[in-house]
Amino acid sequence: MTGPREGEAKLLQAAEQLLGDGLSLAELSVARIAERAGLTRTAFYFYFRDKRELLERLTETVAQALYERADRWWSGAGTRAELTAALRAILALHRRHAALLRAVVEASTYDEPTARFWRALVERFIEGTERRLRADGVEPTQARALSVALVWGTERTCYQHIIGSTGVDDEALVDALVGIWDGVMAPLRRKAGRGAGAATRG
Repeated sequence: MTGPREGEAKLLQAAEQLLGDGLSLAELSVARIAERAGLTRTAFYFYFRDKRELLERLTETVAQALYERADRWWSGAGTRAELTAALRAILALHRRHAALLRAVVEASTYDEPTARFWRALVERFIEGTERRLRADGVEPTQARALSVALVWGTERTCYQHIIGSTGVDDEALVDALVGIWDGVMAPLRRKAGRGAGAATRG
């Protein structure tokens, strides 16, 4: 007999597998998810209200993993090495869950509930970056504006990369992102008196 957690896990895994097989969100029906998971449609509705709730739960799991990687930089010393490790791990997770993230990002362009959900997830990364910048002495209004630009810019870059439109390899992209982030932050940290080159050490 399938336990509650096992059944939910099977449905989440089945949905991501089907997206990885090339199905669009429109084609990703409850029936197909349940069939791939080896469960009934009735069982599906025991765990989830609908397909959107399943996809949000699945995306939240991936977002939490992304958040944990980013937090190593937010909560660390703010070195370039920590920043590089965080961005490298974030890009690797985008690569690993490319089909899911691509589907959710694309759905956010035409489905308002998905758009609100995605914006809320991205906002967590903006807030984490803003805290890091403010801790480094950046003025609050500037810290907010920079965080919005850096995080949304990185989100767009990662999306374009996983759909195969950038024409560069992962390491080259990470190097470019690190250059952008560090190029913005290092002068601000020096201006705030947080120590010359603090963001570039390591």
